[in-house]
Amino acid sequence: MDLTWNEQELAFRQEVKEFVEAELPADIREKAFKHQRLTNTDYIRWHRILAKKGWGAPTWPVEFGGTGWGPLQRLIFEIESFKAGAPRLLPFGLSMIGPVLMKYGSKEQQERFLPRMLTVEDWWCQGYSEPGSGSDLASLKT
Repeated sequence: MDLTWNEQELAFRQEVKEFVEAELPADIREKAFKHQRLTNTDYIRWHRILAKKGWGAPTWPVEFGGTGWGPLQRLIFEIESFKAGAPRLLPFGLSMIGPVLMKYGSKEQQERFLPRMLTVEDWWCQGYSEPGSGSDLASLKT
């Protein structure tokens, strides 16, 4: 696998690096580098900074408010964000529920929920409940 970046990818890498270095709040960066626990507020603050830039949903298509980035752009974003100490993006809304709403949700659901996922106005999570186990996934039997 050849991961030699072309000129466009190198320029994008520099853009991401400069943005994250300039915009990532110092207290969040410090916590990350000291391996301290980040709070929900830390994640939300960073996500809203990214959303304001238009980078709040790296895997989403542009028509739903995402970046429209390809795999290499997403990889570059992840690498540079990690190196700078930025928190990861919360997966529940962006990676689990958002794509389902994009594909199967009504127009009303898409308009109501997707923008709020981008700005973390709603906190999404996933719960499990199985017959005979409730939410204790370790007790599942097949």
